[in-house]
Amino acid sequence: MKGNTTIIDLLNKQLTLELSSMDQYLAHSKMYENFGLGELHHKLAHEYDEELDHAKHLIERILFLEGKPDTASRAAIKVGTNAEEMLSNDLAAELSVAAHLKKVIAVCETEKDYVTRDMLMTLLDDTETDHIYWLEQHLNLIKLIGLPNYLQSQMRQRAGS
Repeated sequence: MKGNTTIIDLLNKQLTLELSSMDQYLAHSKMYENFGLGELHHKLAHEYDEELDHAKHLIERILFLEGKPDTASRAAIKVGTNAEEMLSNDLAAELSVAAHLKKVIAVCETEKDYVTRDMLMTLLDDTETDHIYWLEQHLNLIKLIGLPNYLQSQMRQRAGS
């Protein structure tokens, strides 16, 4: 099915953002593992997998619309040097992802591409209610209990980690 080129271009931009977030989560996940912060390592590894899933959905939709997925482009990523900076950088990336999703959703509405809109709404829900909410919650925990206490709470190793 030949899709709208504007929507395909916007989906490719969204794909770039999702793949960039995935790269940042991978780097941060491995850093947390290296720091001995098993809980954060596990959570960010999970977020990496979710970003990969988002990218797969976008690629499938771009292909369905007879577009060419751009899997090579990346936005600049910001790898932090400590847990608080890493969480803040991840939040900034997710807020950017959510803002662009809303833009693409609005264009889908205008162009009457309701199937793409619905797929993007699912991604937006996951981005806002899981990723952004969790990051805001953990940055708030740092403010409430202090960075040393927060880091101690994230040191537990999971079985198989």
